[in-house]
Amino acid sequence: MLSLGSNLGDRLANLRLAVRGLGDAVRAVSPVYETAAWGVTEQPDFLNAVLVAAADGVDEWGWLARAQELEQEAGRVRTQHWGPRTLDVDVVTVEVGEQAVRSDHPDLRLPHPGTHRRATVLVPWLAIAPGAEVPGHGRALDLLAGLDPAELAGVRWTRAAL
Repeated sequence: MLSLGSNLGDRLANLRLAVRGLGDAVRAVSPVYETAAWGVTEQPDFLNAVLVAAADGVDEWGWLARAQELEQEAGRVRTQHWGPRTLDVDVVTVEVGEQAVRSDHPDLRLPHPGTHRRATVLVPWLAIAPGAEVPGHGRALDLLAGLDPAELAGVRWTRAAL
């Protein structure tokens, strides 16, 4: 599962670029949500979505490479950790068969760190996968229920479609 975010430029077009760029690998795409920035909060609001993708022969490193290619295509410039960006594509979870891939490699941590605490990922994920689980943390629905209600209130559904 990949999460998408954009808070610079044409945010919706940036998310659509990612979906188009993954082509036939896309199996499901969530609705689009608008959220306040997380981490560095003095920046524009984000549009966020998640998608489920699958392709024969693509492992976690292949998904990371593709995510970084899409970010570059959208003109992402990395100047500040958690700073504003045209496109952020995070590899959140990867499954091989029915087994979740775990990684502590500094370039690719799986599941993506913080997923279990971020409504910006859990809300859209549950929209397309109600039974989703964050490996090592539990059911996404239970994790979402444990979040601060103020964080949940900051995730606003838009009528935009990808």
